Amino acid sequence: MGPNDSGPAGSPSAGAPARPPLPGGRFAARGSLTGTLAKIALLGLFTALGVWAVLPLYVAGNWWGIALAVAVVALVYWVYLSGRSVPAKYLVPGVLLLMAFQIFPVLYTMSTSLTNMSDGHRGTKEQAIASIEAYSVVSADSAEEYTLTVATTGDPETGELVFLLTDADGRAYAGDSEGLEGLTGASVDDAGKVTDAFGYTVLSPNEVNARSDELQEFAVPTGDGAGIRSSGLNSAFEGSALRVYDAGCDCIEDSETGTVYTADDERGAFYSEDGERLAQGWQVGVGFDNFLRFLVNPTFASAFFGTLVWNIAFAASVTFLVFVVGLAVALTLHTPRLRGKTAYRILVVLPYAMSSLAMYLLWRDMFNADFGLFNRMLGTDVDWLGDAWAARGAVVLANVWLGYPYMFLVATGALQAIPRELSQAARLDGAGPWQAFRHVTLPLLMVAMAPILIATFAFNFNNFNAVWLLTRGGPFPAEGTMSGGATDLLITYTYRLAFSEATAQYGYAAAMSVMIFLIVSVMSVVSLSRSKALQEVDR
Repeated sequence: MGPNDSGPAGSPSAGAPARPPLPGGRFAARGSLTGTLAKIALLGLFTALGVWAVLPLYVAGNWWGIALAVAVVALVYWVYLSGRSVPAKYLVPGVLLLMAFQIFPVLYTMSTSLTNMSDGHRGTKEQAIASIEAYSVVSADSAEEYTLTVATTGDPETGELVFLLTDADGRAYAGDSEGLEGLTGASVDDAGKVTDAFGYTVLSPNEVNARSDELQEFAVPTGDGAGIRSSGLNSAFEGSALRVYDAGCDCIEDSETGTVYTADDERGAFYSEDGERLAQGWQVGVGFDNFLRFLVNPTFASAFFGTLVWNIAFAASVTFLVFVVGLAVALTLHTPRLRGKTAYRILVVLPYAMSSLAMYLLWRDMFNADFGLFNRMLGTDVDWLGDAWAARGAVVLANVWLGYPYMFLVATGALQAIPRELSQAARLDGAGPWQAFRHVTLPLLMVAMAPILIATFAFNFNNFNAVWLLTRGGPFPAEGTMSGGATDLLITYTYRLAFSEATAQYGYAAAMSVMIFLIVSVMSVVSLSRSKALQEVDR
Protein backbone atom coordinates (compact mmCIF):
# COMPACT_ATOMS: atom_id res chain seq x y z
CA MET A 1 0.00 0.00 0.00
CA GLY A 2 1.10 3.53 -0.68
CA PRO A 3 1.76 6.08 1.99
CA ASN A 4 -1.70 7.58 1.41
CA ASP A 5 -3.53 4.30 1.44
CA SER A 6 -5.67 3.55 4.43
CA GLY A 7 -5.95 0.29 6.26
CA PRO A 8 -9.06 -1.70 6.95
CA ALA A 9 -12.40 0.04 7.19
CA GLY A 10 -12.81 1.91 10.46
CA SER A 11 -9.07 1.99 11.23
CA PRO A 12 -7.13 5.27 11.34
CA SER A 13 -4.78 6.04 8.54
CA ALA A 14 -1.17 5.24 9.12
CA GLY A 15 -0.13 8.89 9.04
CA ALA A 16 -2.89 10.20 11.37
CA PRO A 17 -2.18 10.42 15.11
CA ALA A 18 -4.02 7.85 17.15
CA ARG A 19 -6.87 9.24 19.30
CA PRO A 20 -7.04 8.07 22.88
CA PRO A 21 -10.06 5.90 23.60
CA LEU A 22 -12.99 7.46 25.40
CA PRO A 23 -13.13 6.63 29.10
CA GLY A 24 -15.55 3.80 29.66
CA GLY A 25 -15.43 2.61 26.05
CA ARG A 26 -18.77 2.27 24.28
CA PHE A 27 -20.61 2.84 27.60
CA ALA A 28 -19.15 6.36 28.07
CA ALA A 29 -22.11 8.14 26.50
CA ARG A 30 -24.59 6.11 28.55
CA GLY A 31 -22.65 6.79 31.77
CA SER A 32 -22.48 10.49 31.00
CA LEU A 33 -26.25 10.62 30.39
CA THR A 34 -26.93 8.78 33.64
CA GLY A 35 -24.69 11.14 35.58
CA THR A 36 -26.35 14.17 34.01
CA LEU A 37 -29.82 12.88 34.86
CA ALA A 38 -28.74 12.12 38.44
CA LYS A 39 -27.27 15.63 38.76
CA ILE A 40 -30.50 17.19 37.46
CA ALA A 41 -32.58 15.12 39.88
CA LEU A 42 -30.42 15.99 42.89
CA LEU A 43 -30.32 19.69 42.02
CA GLY A 44 -34.08 19.66 41.54
CA LEU A 45 -34.53 18.01 44.95
CA PHE A 46 -32.25 20.58 46.56
CA THR A 47 -34.17 23.40 44.86
CA ALA A 48 -37.43 21.97 46.19
CA LEU A 49 -35.95 21.92 49.70
CA GLY A 50 -34.89 25.53 49.24
CA VAL A 51 -38.41 26.55 48.20
CA TRP A 52 -39.83 24.60 51.16
CA ALA A 53 -37.50 26.53 53.48
CA VAL A 54 -38.27 29.92 51.91
CA LEU A 55 -42.08 29.70 52.16
CA PRO A 56 -42.37 29.89 55.98
CA LEU A 57 -39.64 32.53 56.02
CA TYR A 58 -41.65 34.61 53.56
CA VAL A 59 -44.81 34.25 55.66
CA ALA A 60 -42.86 35.33 58.74
CA GLY A 61 -41.24 38.23 56.87
CA ASN A 62 -37.72 36.98 57.63
CA TRP A 63 -35.85 38.54 54.70
CA TRP A 64 -32.40 37.75 56.07
CA GLY A 65 -33.35 34.08 56.26
CA ILE A 66 -34.67 34.17 52.70
CA ALA A 67 -31.42 35.80 51.50
CA LEU A 68 -29.38 33.09 53.23
CA ALA A 69 -31.48 30.28 51.72
CA VAL A 70 -31.20 31.77 48.23
CA ALA A 71 -27.43 32.23 48.66
CA VAL A 72 -27.00 28.58 49.68
CA VAL A 73 -29.02 27.34 46.69
CA ALA A 74 -27.05 29.63 44.35
CA LEU A 75 -23.76 28.38 45.81
CA VAL A 76 -24.76 24.75 45.23
CA TYR A 77 -25.75 25.50 41.64
CA TRP A 78 -22.50 27.33 40.97
CA VAL A 79 -20.38 24.54 42.43
CA TYR A 80 -22.08 21.63 40.67
CA LEU A 81 -22.65 23.32 37.31
CA SER A 82 -19.14 24.68 37.07
CA GLY A 83 -16.32 22.52 35.72
CA ARG A 84 -13.61 24.41 37.64
CA SER A 85 -14.67 23.74 41.25
CA VAL A 86 -14.06 19.99 41.47
CA PRO A 87 -12.71 19.98 45.08
CA ALA A 88 -15.65 22.10 46.26
CA LYS A 89 -18.08 19.46 44.97
CA TYR A 90 -16.82 17.12 47.67
CA LEU A 91 -16.49 19.75 50.40
CA VAL A 92 -19.77 21.65 50.04
CA PRO A 93 -22.15 18.90 51.30
CA GLY A 94 -20.09 18.26 54.43
CA VAL A 95 -19.59 21.97 55.13
CA LEU A 96 -23.31 22.75 54.75
CA LEU A 97 -24.32 19.88 57.04
CA LEU A 98 -21.67 20.91 59.57
CA MET A 99 -22.94 24.48 59.58
CA ALA A 100 -26.60 23.44 59.77
CA PHE A 101 -26.29 20.86 62.55
CA GLN A 102 -23.23 21.99 64.50
CA ILE A 103 -22.03 25.56 63.99
CA PHE A 104 -25.37 27.41 63.78
CA PRO A 105 -26.92 25.67 66.83
CA VAL A 106 -23.81 26.35 68.90
CA LEU A 107 -23.65 30.01 67.82
CA TYR A 108 -27.37 30.48 68.45
CA THR A 109 -27.06 28.93 71.92
CA MET A 110 -24.11 31.17 72.74
CA SER A 111 -25.95 34.28 71.56
CA THR A 112 -29.03 33.31 73.61
CA SER A 113 -26.88 32.83 76.71
CA LEU A 114 -25.99 36.54 76.58
CA THR A 115 -29.63 37.67 76.77
CA ASN A 116 -32.48 37.63 79.29
CA MET A 117 -34.65 35.49 76.99
CA SER A 118 -37.39 33.82 79.02
CA ASP A 119 -41.16 33.76 79.33
CA GLY A 120 -42.17 37.40 79.08
CA HIS A 121 -38.84 38.36 77.45
CA ARG A 122 -39.00 36.79 74.00
CA GLY A 123 -39.63 39.57 71.48
CA THR A 124 -38.72 43.19 70.88
CA LYS A 125 -39.79 46.22 72.87
CA GLU A 126 -42.32 47.14 70.19
CA GLN A 127 -43.85 43.68 70.39
CA ALA A 128 -44.04 43.94 74.18
CA ILE A 129 -45.83 47.29 73.96
CA ALA A 130 -48.27 45.92 71.39
CA SER A 131 -48.97 42.90 73.61
CA ILE A 132 -49.51 45.01 76.74
CA GLU A 133 -51.98 47.25 74.94
CA ALA A 134 -53.75 44.37 73.22
CA TYR A 135 -54.07 42.25 76.38
CA SER A 136 -55.80 45.16 78.18
CA VAL A 137 -58.46 45.59 75.52
CA VAL A 138 -62.05 45.75 76.78
CA SER A 139 -65.24 45.75 74.76
CA ALA A 140 -67.20 48.93 74.11
CA ASP A 141 -70.82 49.34 73.10
CA SER A 142 -69.82 50.30 69.56
CA ALA A 143 -67.13 47.61 69.23
CA GLU A 144 -66.78 46.14 65.75
CA GLU A 145 -67.30 42.38 65.60
CA TYR A 146 -65.66 39.76 63.40
CA THR A 147 -66.24 36.13 62.54
CA LEU A 148 -63.26 34.29 64.03
CA THR A 149 -61.23 31.33 62.87
CA VAL A 150 -58.28 30.35 65.06
CA ALA A 151 -55.13 29.26 63.21
CA THR A 152 -51.39 28.97 63.71
CA THR A 153 -48.25 29.50 61.69
CA GLY A 154 -46.80 26.00 61.81
CA ASP A 155 -47.55 23.20 64.27
CA PRO A 156 -51.11 23.26 65.72
CA GLU A 157 -49.81 22.54 69.23
CA THR A 158 -46.86 24.94 69.42
CA GLY A 159 -47.21 27.38 66.51
CA GLU A 160 -47.91 31.08 67.04
CA LEU A 161 -51.62 31.83 67.30
CA VAL A 162 -53.25 33.79 64.48
CA PHE A 163 -56.78 35.19 64.18
CA LEU A 164 -58.32 34.74 60.72
CA LEU A 165 -61.12 37.31 60.73
CA THR A 166 -64.01 38.20 58.44
CA ASP A 167 -65.89 41.48 58.87
CA ALA A 168 -69.51 42.25 58.07
CA ASP A 169 -68.63 43.12 54.46
CA GLY A 170 -66.91 39.76 53.89
CA ARG A 171 -63.34 41.10 53.90
CA ALA A 172 -60.79 38.68 55.37
CA TYR A 173 -57.91 39.61 57.64
CA ALA A 174 -55.08 37.83 59.45
CA GLY A 175 -54.01 39.09 62.87
CA ASP A 176 -51.09 38.04 65.04
CA SER A 177 -49.19 39.54 67.96
CA GLU A 178 -47.68 42.16 65.64
CA GLY A 179 -50.89 43.51 64.10
CA LEU A 180 -53.64 43.09 61.54
CA GLU A 181 -53.23 42.77 57.78
CA GLY A 182 -55.41 41.89 54.82
CA LEU A 183 -55.76 38.25 53.80
CA THR A 184 -55.99 37.39 50.10
CA GLY A 185 -56.77 34.07 48.50
CA ALA A 186 -58.54 32.66 51.56
CA SER A 187 -61.48 30.25 51.34
CA VAL A 188 -64.52 31.51 53.29
CA ASP A 189 -67.70 29.49 53.89
CA ASP A 190 -71.28 30.79 53.99
CA ALA A 191 -71.05 31.50 57.73
CA GLY A 192 -68.06 33.80 57.18
CA LYS A 193 -65.47 31.46 58.68
CA VAL A 194 -62.12 31.05 56.92
CA THR A 195 -61.67 27.40 56.03
CA ASP A 196 -58.29 27.60 54.33
CA ALA A 197 -55.54 30.20 53.94
CA PHE A 198 -52.07 29.96 52.47
CA GLY A 199 -49.32 29.80 55.12
CA TYR A 200 -51.70 29.15 58.03
CA THR A 201 -52.92 25.99 59.76
CA VAL A 202 -56.60 26.18 60.68
CA LEU A 203 -57.23 24.58 64.07
CA SER A 204 -59.99 22.08 64.74
CA PRO A 205 -62.32 22.64 67.73
CA ASN A 206 -60.37 20.10 69.80
CA GLU A 207 -57.08 21.84 68.99
CA VAL A 208 -58.57 25.21 69.91
CA ASN A 209 -59.82 23.84 73.24
CA ALA A 210 -56.36 22.45 73.97
CA ARG A 211 -54.97 26.00 73.70
CA SER A 212 -57.89 27.78 75.36
CA ASP A 213 -55.68 29.33 78.06
CA GLU A 214 -53.48 30.97 75.43
CA LEU A 215 -56.54 32.03 73.46
CA GLN A 216 -57.98 33.92 76.44
CA GLU A 217 -54.80 35.98 76.76
CA PHE A 218 -54.17 36.48 73.04
CA ALA A 219 -55.08 39.76 71.33
CA VAL A 220 -54.28 41.46 68.03
CA PRO A 221 -53.07 45.06 68.31
CA THR A 222 -54.67 47.42 65.81
CA GLY A 223 -53.06 50.74 66.79
CA ASP A 224 -54.03 53.75 68.88
CA GLY A 225 -54.54 51.63 71.96
CA ALA A 226 -57.08 49.33 70.29
CA GLY A 227 -57.01 45.59 69.80
CA ILE A 228 -59.01 42.54 68.80
CA ARG A 229 -59.81 39.79 71.32
CA SER A 230 -61.84 36.59 71.03
CA SER A 231 -65.37 36.34 72.31
CA GLY A 232 -65.89 32.58 72.32
CA LEU A 233 -64.52 30.31 69.60
CA ASN A 234 -66.31 31.79 66.61
CA SER A 235 -66.37 35.56 67.12
CA ALA A 236 -64.03 38.42 68.05
CA PHE A 237 -64.42 42.10 68.82
CA GLU A 238 -62.29 45.24 68.53
CA GLY A 239 -62.18 47.30 71.70
CA SER A 240 -60.08 49.94 73.43
CA ALA A 241 -57.05 49.32 75.66
CA LEU A 242 -56.90 50.24 79.33
CA ARG A 243 -53.09 50.44 79.17
CA VAL A 244 -51.66 52.77 76.53
CA TYR A 245 -48.01 53.52 75.69
CA ASP A 246 -46.76 57.13 75.75
CA ALA A 247 -43.59 57.61 73.69
CA GLY A 248 -42.91 60.99 75.34
CA CYS A 249 -42.22 59.49 78.77
CA ASP A 250 -41.42 55.99 77.45
CA CYS A 251 -44.04 54.63 79.81
CA ILE A 252 -47.40 52.90 79.92
CA GLU A 253 -50.33 54.39 81.80
CA ASP A 254 -53.17 52.31 83.19
CA SER A 255 -56.29 54.45 82.70
CA GLU A 256 -58.27 52.34 85.15
CA THR A 257 -55.88 52.57 88.15
CA GLY A 258 -53.79 55.59 87.12
CA THR A 259 -50.55 53.64 87.61
CA VAL A 260 -47.63 54.60 85.40
CA TYR A 261 -45.13 51.92 84.35
CA THR A 262 -41.77 53.28 83.14
CA ALA A 263 -39.53 51.36 80.72
CA ASP A 264 -36.33 49.87 82.14
CA ASP A 265 -34.16 49.11 79.11
CA GLU A 266 -31.52 47.33 81.21
CA ARG A 267 -33.98 44.76 82.56
CA GLY A 268 -36.29 44.75 79.56
CA ALA A 269 -39.62 45.47 81.28
CA PHE A 270 -41.97 48.21 82.49
CA TYR A 271 -41.90 48.94 86.24
CA SER A 272 -44.04 51.15 88.44
CA GLU A 273 -42.64 53.33 91.22
CA ASP A 274 -43.33 50.67 93.84
CA GLY A 275 -41.49 48.01 91.80
CA GLU A 276 -44.51 46.30 90.25
CA ARG A 277 -43.68 44.90 86.83
CA LEU A 278 -45.88 44.28 83.81
CA ALA A 279 -45.77 40.66 82.68
CA GLN A 280 -44.81 41.39 79.08
CA GLY A 281 -41.18 42.39 78.65
CA TRP A 282 -38.64 42.32 75.85
CA GLN A 283 -35.32 40.69 75.10
CA VAL A 284 -32.15 42.61 75.98
CA GLY A 285 -28.49 41.73 76.24
CA VAL A 286 -27.22 40.98 79.73
CA GLY A 287 -23.59 40.14 78.94
CA PHE A 288 -22.20 37.40 81.16
CA ASP A 289 -24.80 37.83 83.89
CA ASN A 290 -26.27 34.38 83.22
CA PHE A 291 -22.85 32.78 83.68
CA LEU A 292 -22.12 34.79 86.83
CA ARG A 293 -25.51 33.73 88.15
CA PHE A 294 -24.55 30.08 88.66
CA LEU A 295 -20.98 30.97 89.62
CA VAL A 296 -21.71 33.72 92.18
CA ASN A 297 -25.37 33.52 93.23
CA PRO A 298 -25.43 31.24 96.33
CA THR A 299 -28.65 29.40 95.39
CA PHE A 300 -27.76 28.71 91.77
CA ALA A 301 -24.04 28.17 92.43
CA SER A 302 -24.84 25.50 95.03
CA ALA A 303 -27.18 23.74 92.61
CA PHE A 304 -24.70 23.98 89.73
CA PHE A 305 -21.59 22.72 91.51
CA GLY A 306 -23.52 20.03 93.39
CA THR A 307 -25.00 18.79 90.15
CA LEU A 308 -21.62 18.99 88.41
CA VAL A 309 -19.93 16.80 91.05
CA TRP A 310 -22.66 14.16 90.81
CA ASN A 311 -22.61 14.44 86.98
CA ILE A 312 -18.88 13.64 86.84
CA ALA A 313 -19.25 10.85 89.41
CA PHE A 314 -22.15 9.33 87.49
CA ALA A 315 -20.39 9.41 84.11
CA ALA A 316 -17.11 8.10 85.54
CA SER A 317 -18.70 5.30 87.59
CA VAL A 318 -20.93 4.09 84.75
CA THR A 319 -18.02 4.19 82.28
CA PHE A 320 -15.74 2.29 84.68
CA LEU A 321 -18.34 -0.33 85.58
CA VAL A 322 -19.47 -1.04 82.01
CA PHE A 323 -15.80 -1.40 81.06
CA VAL A 324 -15.06 -3.81 83.91
CA VAL A 325 -18.22 -5.89 83.45
CA GLY A 326 -18.03 -5.91 79.66
CA LEU A 327 -14.34 -6.85 79.66
CA ALA A 328 -14.85 -9.55 82.32
CA VAL A 329 -17.63 -11.18 80.30
CA ALA A 330 -15.58 -10.90 77.10
CA LEU A 331 -12.57 -12.55 78.79
CA THR A 332 -14.78 -15.34 80.13
CA LEU A 333 -16.30 -16.08 76.73
CA HIS A 334 -12.87 -15.81 75.08
CA THR A 335 -11.77 -19.04 76.75
CA PRO A 336 -10.88 -21.52 73.95
CA ARG A 337 -12.48 -24.63 75.53
CA LEU A 338 -15.76 -22.99 76.53
CA ARG A 339 -18.79 -24.59 74.84
CA GLY A 340 -21.89 -22.76 73.68
CA LYS A 341 -20.12 -19.43 73.13
CA THR A 342 -22.63 -18.32 70.50
CA ALA A 343 -25.63 -18.84 72.77
CA TYR A 344 -23.93 -17.06 75.66
CA ARG A 345 -23.00 -14.11 73.47
CA ILE A 346 -26.56 -13.78 72.18
CA LEU A 347 -27.86 -13.68 75.76
CA VAL A 348 -25.28 -11.08 76.73
CA VAL A 349 -26.14 -8.82 73.80
CA LEU A 350 -29.91 -8.94 74.38
CA PRO A 351 -30.05 -5.80 76.61
CA TYR A 352 -28.22 -3.85 73.89
CA ALA A 353 -30.70 -5.05 71.25
CA MET A 354 -33.75 -3.85 73.20
CA SER A 355 -35.18 -0.33 73.19
CA SER A 356 -33.43 1.71 75.86
CA LEU A 357 -36.54 3.84 76.39
CA ALA A 358 -38.65 0.78 77.19
CA MET A 359 -35.91 -0.66 79.40
CA TYR A 360 -35.63 2.54 81.47
CA LEU A 361 -39.38 2.48 82.10
CA LEU A 362 -39.13 -1.21 83.04
CA TRP A 363 -36.34 -0.49 85.52
CA ARG A 364 -38.38 2.35 86.99
CA ASP A 365 -41.22 -0.07 87.67
CA MET A 366 -38.85 -2.61 89.19
CA PHE A 367 -37.62 0.04 91.64
CA ASN A 368 -41.17 1.02 92.63
CA ALA A 369 -41.48 1.12 96.43
CA ASP A 370 -44.95 -0.49 96.55
CA PHE A 371 -45.02 -3.23 93.90
CA GLY A 372 -41.50 -3.20 92.43
CA LEU A 373 -39.61 -6.44 91.73
CA PHE A 374 -36.64 -5.60 93.96
CA ASN A 375 -38.66 -5.05 97.13
CA ARG A 376 -40.77 -8.14 96.46
CA MET A 377 -37.75 -10.31 95.69
CA LEU A 378 -35.63 -9.06 98.61
CA GLY A 379 -38.51 -8.77 101.04
CA THR A 380 -37.61 -5.13 101.78
CA ASP A 381 -39.53 -1.86 101.92
CA VAL A 382 -36.95 0.50 100.43
CA ASP A 383 -38.05 3.67 98.68
CA TRP A 384 -35.48 3.26 95.92
CA LEU A 385 -36.40 6.38 93.97
CA GLY A 386 -37.36 8.47 97.00
CA ASP A 387 -34.03 8.33 98.84
CA ALA A 388 -31.13 10.34 97.39
CA TRP A 389 -28.40 7.69 97.54
CA ALA A 390 -30.73 4.79 96.71
CA ALA A 391 -31.94 6.69 93.63
CA ARG A 392 -28.37 7.37 92.54
CA GLY A 393 -27.47 3.70 92.93
CA ALA A 394 -30.58 2.71 90.96
CA VAL A 395 -29.66 5.06 88.09
CA VAL A 396 -26.09 3.74 87.94
CA LEU A 397 -27.23 0.08 88.09
CA ALA A 398 -29.77 0.49 85.31
CA ASN A 399 -27.21 2.17 83.04
CA VAL A 400 -24.54 -0.45 83.70
CA TRP A 401 -27.01 -3.19 82.73
CA LEU A 402 -27.90 -1.33 79.51
CA GLY A 403 -24.33 -0.31 78.65
CA TYR A 404 -22.10 -3.30 79.33
CA PRO A 405 -23.18 -5.32 76.20
CA TYR A 406 -21.72 -2.61 73.97
CA MET A 407 -18.44 -2.70 75.85
CA PHE A 408 -18.53 -6.50 75.66
CA LEU A 409 -18.77 -6.35 71.86
CA VAL A 410 -15.87 -3.89 71.61
CA ALA A 411 -13.71 -5.89 74.01
CA THR A 412 -14.48 -9.15 72.19
CA GLY A 413 -13.38 -7.69 68.88
CA ALA A 414 -10.19 -6.27 70.44
CA LEU A 415 -9.35 -9.58 72.15
CA GLN A 416 -9.71 -11.49 68.91
CA ALA A 417 -7.18 -9.14 67.29
CA ILE A 418 -4.52 -9.92 69.94
CA PRO A 419 -2.42 -12.99 69.08
CA ARG A 420 -2.65 -15.67 71.77
CA GLU A 421 1.09 -16.33 71.29
CA LEU A 422 1.86 -13.13 73.22
CA SER A 423 0.14 -14.39 76.36
CA GLN A 424 1.71 -17.80 75.92
CA ALA A 425 5.16 -16.23 75.60
CA ALA A 426 4.56 -14.29 78.81
CA ARG A 427 3.58 -17.51 80.58
CA LEU A 428 6.79 -19.16 79.38
CA ASP A 429 8.74 -16.22 80.82
CA GLY A 430 7.23 -16.99 84.22
CA ALA A 431 4.35 -14.50 84.30
CA GLY A 432 1.17 -15.54 86.04
CA PRO A 433 -2.32 -15.11 84.52
CA TRP A 434 -2.81 -11.69 86.15
CA GLN A 435 0.66 -10.48 85.18
CA ALA A 436 0.16 -11.60 81.58
CA PHE A 437 -3.17 -9.79 81.45
CA ARG A 438 -1.84 -6.69 83.24
CA HIS A 439 1.35 -6.21 81.18
CA VAL A 440 0.45 -7.75 77.80
CA THR A 441 -3.28 -8.02 77.11
CA LEU A 442 -4.57 -4.88 78.84
CA PRO A 443 -2.14 -2.40 77.19
CA LEU A 444 -2.99 -3.79 73.78
CA LEU A 445 -6.70 -3.62 74.59
CA MET A 446 -6.46 0.00 75.69
CA VAL A 447 -5.04 1.03 72.32
CA ALA A 448 -8.41 0.20 70.76
CA MET A 449 -10.67 0.90 73.74
CA ALA A 450 -9.32 4.21 75.08
CA PRO A 451 -11.21 6.32 72.48
CA ILE A 452 -14.32 4.21 73.12
CA LEU A 453 -14.08 4.89 76.86
CA ILE A 454 -13.72 8.63 76.25
CA ALA A 455 -16.79 8.59 73.98
CA THR A 456 -18.70 6.55 76.57
CA PHE A 457 -17.85 9.07 79.29
CA ALA A 458 -18.98 11.98 77.10
CA PHE A 459 -22.21 10.15 76.23
CA ASN A 460 -23.03 9.37 79.87
CA PHE A 461 -22.17 12.92 80.91
CA ASN A 462 -25.15 14.04 78.79
CA ASN A 463 -27.27 10.89 79.17
CA PHE A 464 -30.62 12.66 79.42
CA ASN A 465 -32.84 9.57 79.10
CA ALA A 466 -31.00 7.70 81.83
CA VAL A 467 -32.14 10.16 84.48
CA TRP A 468 -35.30 11.69 83.06
CA LEU A 469 -37.10 8.40 82.43
CA LEU A 470 -36.08 6.88 85.78
CA THR A 471 -36.27 9.68 88.33
CA ARG A 472 -36.83 12.98 86.42
CA GLY A 473 -33.89 14.26 88.45
CA GLY A 474 -35.46 13.55 91.85
CA PRO A 475 -35.76 13.22 94.70
CA PHE A 476 -35.82 16.97 95.26
CA PRO A 477 -34.97 18.97 98.39
CA ALA A 478 -37.55 20.96 100.31
CA GLU A 479 -36.46 24.17 98.54
CA GLY A 480 -37.96 22.94 95.27
CA THR A 481 -36.79 21.92 91.81
CA MET A 482 -34.75 25.10 91.24
CA SER A 483 -32.14 23.76 93.68
CA GLY A 484 -31.63 20.63 91.58
CA GLY A 485 -32.50 17.03 92.31
CA ALA A 486 -30.32 14.33 93.83
CA THR A 487 -29.96 12.51 90.49
CA ASP A 488 -30.06 15.58 88.24
CA LEU A 489 -27.40 15.78 85.55
CA LEU A 490 -26.52 19.17 84.14
CA ILE A 491 -28.50 18.34 81.02
CA THR A 492 -31.71 17.46 82.93
CA TYR A 493 -31.32 20.50 85.18
CA THR A 494 -30.92 22.67 82.08
CA TYR A 495 -33.99 21.12 80.47
CA ARG A 496 -36.07 21.84 83.57
CA LEU A 497 -34.95 25.47 83.58
CA ALA A 498 -35.82 25.89 79.92
CA PHE A 499 -39.08 23.96 79.61
CA SER A 500 -40.44 22.61 82.86
CA GLU A 501 -40.62 25.62 85.17
CA ALA A 502 -43.50 28.08 85.51
CA THR A 503 -41.20 30.73 84.06
CA ALA A 504 -38.95 29.25 81.39
CA GLN A 505 -35.45 30.75 81.59
CA TYR A 506 -34.00 30.20 78.15
CA GLY A 507 -31.05 32.56 78.56
CA TYR A 508 -29.88 30.90 81.77
CA ALA A 509 -30.47 27.44 80.28
CA ALA A 510 -28.43 28.42 77.21
CA ALA A 511 -25.58 29.54 79.49
CA MET A 512 -25.72 26.15 81.21
CA SER A 513 -25.61 24.43 77.81
CA VAL A 514 -22.50 26.41 76.86
CA MET A 515 -20.85 25.37 80.13
CA ILE A 516 -21.72 21.71 79.46
CA PHE A 517 -20.22 22.02 75.99
CA LEU A 518 -17.00 23.52 77.37
CA ILE A 519 -16.70 20.95 80.19
CA VAL A 520 -17.17 17.95 77.89
CA SER A 521 -14.85 19.41 75.26
CA VAL A 522 -12.04 20.07 77.76
CA MET A 523 -12.39 16.62 79.33
CA SER A 524 -12.38 14.90 75.95
CA VAL A 525 -9.35 16.83 74.67
CA VAL A 526 -7.38 16.16 77.86
CA SER A 527 -8.31 12.47 77.82
CA LEU A 528 -7.36 12.06 74.16
CA SER A 529 -4.03 13.83 74.67
CA ARG A 530 -3.19 11.59 77.63
CA SER A 531 -4.17 8.48 75.70
CA LYS A 532 -1.49 9.22 73.07
CA ALA A 533 0.98 7.42 75.31
CA LEU A 534 -0.92 4.21 74.61
CA GLN A 535 -0.19 4.55 70.89
CA GLU A 536 3.44 3.65 71.51
CA VAL A 537 2.36 0.14 72.41
CA ASP A 538 0.99 -0.35 68.92
CA ARG A 539 4.22 0.67 67.15
